[in-house]
Amino acid sequence: MQLRTSRRQFLVGAGVVAATAMRPGVGLAAGASGIHYGYAAITWGKEQRKAIDEIAGSGFEGIQLRADATTEFKPAELRTILQQHKLTFTALSSGEIVIDPAAEAETLAKHTANAKYLKEAGGLYLQILDQLKPYPRKVTTEECKRLGKVLTELGKRTADVGIPLAYHNHLNTISEHPGNFDIVLETSDPKYVKILLDTAHSVAGGGDPAAQVMKYHERLILLHLKDVVDIPMDTPEARYPFKFVELGRGKVDLPKVFAALEKVKYRGWAVVELDRVPEKSRTPKESAMISRKYLEEKAGAKLG
Repeated sequence: MQLRTSRRQFLVGAGVVAATAMRPGVGLAAGASGIHYGYAAITWGKEQRKAIDEIAGSGFEGIQLRADATTEFKPAELRTILQQHKLTFTALSSGEIVIDPAAEAETLAKHTANAKYLKEAGGLYLQILDQLKPYPRKVTTEECKRLGKVLTELGKRTADVGIPLAYHNHLNTISEHPGNFDIVLETSDPKYVKILLDTAHSVAGGGDPAAQVMKYHERLILLHLKDVVDIPMDTPEARYPFKFVELGRGKVDLPKVFAALEKVKYRGWAVVELDRVPEKSRTPKESAMISRKYLEEKAGAKLG
């Protein structure tokens, strides 16, 4: 048992190192602050091949794909395609983890399988969030603690595969509010449960992402750079009274976030995420270029 634990610790540490190391066949050009910038394919919906082409064409170094990539591509095929596009497979969005004890075995098996796929495809991190519920979310302390325990078990399993687990704070989940996020982290094992901090979800949930960077920088292995504006709750198709927008066009204090990242000497990956284009006249690539321009002009990033 001791050997198994040591191996897990080694694999988790190796995964974190991999975030800043150059992968074979994939060129990385770090920005002024040593951060590597990727982009999430979610903006393109199910058009993942087009997303790969256009994210590479937008000058980003890495890509985050959704779980449906596991059925669209064989691992070796995806690895080859991303190498051809000079993109690092930064993260796989594995979906939701369920804290219901009756569903624990099934949910752990599902996400462990995704971690194995990610490893075979040459990826770095497995993103996980807990089950989405209607907004605004009501959460008990026991739910937070239960989630922490389930995340720890999943993190142990993905560590055995060689993939670190990154828990994503998100609206409509247990971690929607920063106090609940704190409890989840306090009751999960920091060796196996790392953090994917989303700047827009943090702000929309009443948090301060810069303060969270400072507080949890030792567990921070991935960042979602995201901006958000307020909208009326009765807006058609709105899930909550917020809309995600390109970087620099919302209310997230991104300069403060970058200052915090520099202060803690964060040298990992930051993935720009935009669920969908905020204006129908715009294309996903055009939105990506807007955010790229912000990163180059305001954050000193060197892309493309």
